[in-house]
Amino acid sequence: MAAESANMAPPQPPFRSLSELSAEPPGPSELPAELPPLPLPPLTTTTPPSAAPSAATSTCMAAFPSIVTEKTLLAGRTSGHDVSVNSANPSEPPPYSTPPNTLQASTSGDSRGLPVTASGPPSYTGLPRLDYKLYSPPLFTLSLDCTTLSSRAEHLTASASALVSLVRMQASIPPKPLIHIRGNRGRTVDFDFKMNLMSLLVPDDMSRRMDYIRCVAPGELAFRGGAKPDVLPEVGDRELEEWCRRFVEDPAPVKSFALGRVVANMDALYIEGQIRSLIASTQYKGQVNISFPVTHANVKVKSAEKSSKLYLGMKNLFSSKHKYEVVQSVWPFASARNGEDGRRCMVQSEEVWWREWRDSIKYAVAQKRQNGAYVTNEDKLEALMEGKGKGVTSIDWGGSDFDEQGV
Repeated sequence: MAAESANMAPPQPPFRSLSELSAEPPGPSELPAELPPLPLPPLTTTTPPSAAPSAATSTCMAAFPSIVTEKTLLAGRTSGHDVSVNSANPSEPPPYSTPPNTLQASTSGDSRGLPVTASGPPSYTGLPRLDYKLYSPPLFTLSLDCTTLSSRAEHLTASASALVSLVRMQASIPPKPLIHIRGNRGRTVDFDFKMNLMSLLVPDDMSRRMDYIRCVAPGELAFRGGAKPDVLPEVGDRELEEWCRRFVEDPAPVKSFALGRVVANMDALYIEGQIRSLIASTQYKGQVNISFPVTHANVKVKSAEKSSKLYLGMKNLFSSKHKYEVVQSVWPFASARNGEDGRRCMVQSEEVWWREWRDSIKYAVAQKRQNGAYVTNEDKLEALMEGKGKGVTSIDWGGSDFDEQGV
C-alpha cells in the first residue's frame, strides 16, 4: 500500500509556453483498438500571431474526432467520431488563439477571449474547476448519447456576435473522454465498465491550462458552408468572427454551425495495451473490447424549424443543407506526443495514471462489474486502503466459451 502511495503523480514542472511547442507529424469521439495514435495539422486561430502560418494541408474537418495528437489534428478521419491515421509535417509550431481587441486579456479576458473574474468558476471538491452550467445552457438540448448539444434558437442564427460569444463560452469547457472496457464470451458479458478521464485535461491551476480555439486552415478540407467538404472559401484575419458572420448571412433555409471539442496528445494505445495485458493476466479467454468514446464533443446551432412539417419536408427535399464545421476547441492532454522531448502533461502522464488505477481496474474485472458502471475514486481509495485488486492473479470465469453459449 505504501508503494502505491509513493507512485502518486509528482508535482508537474511548469509548462512551456504554447508558442514553443514543436509541430511534427503524427494518433482518437472513439479510437479503434487497431489504430495507431493520430497526429494534429497546422493550426489557425481566431487571431493569428505574427509568425507566418504553416503549410496548408488537404485534410477534412467534416466530422470532428475527439482524441487525437495535437500536431496532426485533422490528418484523417472516418464517419462519426472515429479517427483514421494520416500524417502531416507542419514546419512551425501551431499558433494559439488570443482575444480580439474588444476583449482585453490583460484586464478582463483570458486567452480564449472570455471574461474572467477574480474568483473564477465555482469549485466543487474532487471535480475539475469548470463552469458546469455551460454544459446545459438554456434553449439547448443534449442528445441521448450525450455527445452533441444542439439548439435552434433564432438569435444564434440572426446575430454573429451572439454566435461568437456562444462559441467562446462553449470552448471554455472540455469534452468528457472515457474508457469503455468490455469482455464477453459469446453472448455472455463477463464485465462491462467505464472510466472518466476528463480530470486529466484540467489542471488545478487555471493559469496552466493549454486549451485553445482553432479554425480551419487554408487548404484544409472541411464543411465551409456547403453541402460537401471544400477548401474554399477562405476568410481573413478575424477568422471566428468572419465564419460566424458568413453563417448568419447565409440565406440557405437549412444550415448548421458546429463547434467540435477534441482531446490532443493522449497516448490511448499505451493505456489500451496496459489494460489488455492486465486482463490477460487473469487467464481470461474471452473477447476484450476497449474503446475511447468522448461525450460532450459537439455543439451545434441549427436553423429554426418552421411550424409546418410539410413545408419543412419540401424545404429539405429541394434545398441543400449548408454546414459550417470550421471551429474546434482543442484540449491537450500534454504538450507533445508520449515519448517526445520536453513533454509536459496537464495533470499527470499515462504511466502515472496507470499505476494509480491498475488495481482498481483489475478489481472491477474480478468483480465482473456490469452495465457500463463507472470505476471511480472510491475504487481507488479501496485499492489504496484495503488492497483490493492487488492479490488477484486469476479469476474463475466459469464454463468454456461453448458452454456459455449453451452448445
